[in-house]
Amino acid sequence: MSGPYLCPNCTTNRTRFNMIEQIPKAIKMDPESGEVVQEYTNDNLDAFHIPYKGSHYRVQCGACGLIENEETFKARASSSKNPFLS
Repeated sequence: MSGPYLCPNCTTNRTRFNMIEQIPKAIKMDPESGEVVQEYTNDNLDAFHIPYKGSHYRVQCGACGLIENEETFKARASSSKNPFLS
């Protein structure tokens, strides 16, 4: 979380954001009941279970509610000239 953000949707919010920490939990479910029958760690994943490779954080705009990857907000800020810094 370094550098400025700008919401790519509303294009006005540079200050109010919600940081959403994603904590993946690898599980195996019963296909009929939906009950969790096994939990995995990264050390004991079976051959058919791919480890989570997504982002650790998502960002929600505090003005319009858009939820995207952190990089999206950073990229929008870097491509837009900040009127407060001129």
